[in-house]
Amino acid sequence: MSLRLNWLRSASVARWLAAILISTFLMEGALAQPSYRKGQYLEPAYEGWRQNADGTYVFIFGYQNENWEEELKIPVGEKNFFSPGLEDRGQPTHFLPRRNRFTFEVPVPADWGDKELAWTVTVNGVTKVAYATLARDYVIDNVVIASETGSLGAGTSSPESRSNQPPLVTVQGDRVGDQIVRTVRAGQPLNLQAHVADDGLPKPRATSAAFTGAGGTGIARWMRPPSRVTVGKTNGLFLSWNIYRGEGNATFDPPQVKPWEDTRNSANSPWGALWVPPPVPEDGMYSVDVTFDMPGTYVLWARADDGGLFHDQYVTVNVTP
Repeated sequence: MSLRLNWLRSASVARWLAAILISTFLMEGALAQPSYRKGQYLEPAYEGWRQNADGTYVFIFGYQNENWEEELKIPVGEKNFFSPGLEDRGQPTHFLPRRNRFTFEVPVPADWGDKELAWTVTVNGVTKVAYATLARDYVIDNVVIASETGSLGAGTSSPESRSNQPPLVTVQGDRVGDQIVRTVRAGQPLNLQAHVADDGLPKPRATSAAFTGAGGTGIARWMRPPSRVTVGKTNGLFLSWNIYRGEGNATFDPPQVKPWEDTRNSANSPWGALWVPPPVPEDGMYSVDVTFDMPGTYVLWARADDGGLFHDQYVTVNVTP
């Protein structure tokens, strides 16, 4: 009788726990915002500003593409422009999925004062505007960047993070004036070589033990609940090439680390729970082959990222038939 009572009690507890899990799942599903693979709009974002040594300023922008998969193409013009003044301020025309922070900078003069600079983007009939000013609460430094991108916890810093310097990426090969320009035929691979120098900070987190878990199954990392109020990012040096401007598409070999906040476990992204930093070449040289699917003029964007800070370079590619 005692065994039967224990069994009934265990079964009751199991049913009770299952009911709680199901109701929690349904509640979270009902409260969670819907996510979309494609067909949604884009939200430009003003990240903040910093002052240069000569007294001029730069406004720093990013964006939120509401799609998880669709990479939006929005040429400079009536649906992608700055105002007042020049509509082309170097903004991207090829937008990667989801949240992309600190994507590009717009210089403004030292006497900018209290004026506004507006970036307007229209996608799928939805128009969104980001307004940039020199408001004091938008000042950006390296600690703010590391915190906002998830390298640090919200509002925290450390001696290591304060001493970290951004990596330096240098694309190899000839230049045309101050620009890096390459030419290739559509469908044929173009090899790009870039050197990345870094100070080794912040030190990569001990991801291997967390990844394997007890018994080497990885279940510990998969099942760990979120423990941060901000986005989490794994520190570790990588170089990522992507299209910044261009009408067509390109494939990269080897596949590149995603520079956007793809938080899915299987994502090749520092924001993915199971991501492990790739090996750093001993000589600091990174090689990639890029193949374009159609002719046109493209701008490729190379971002070297150590987890906390980053450095960008751009290559113009003339793709012929």
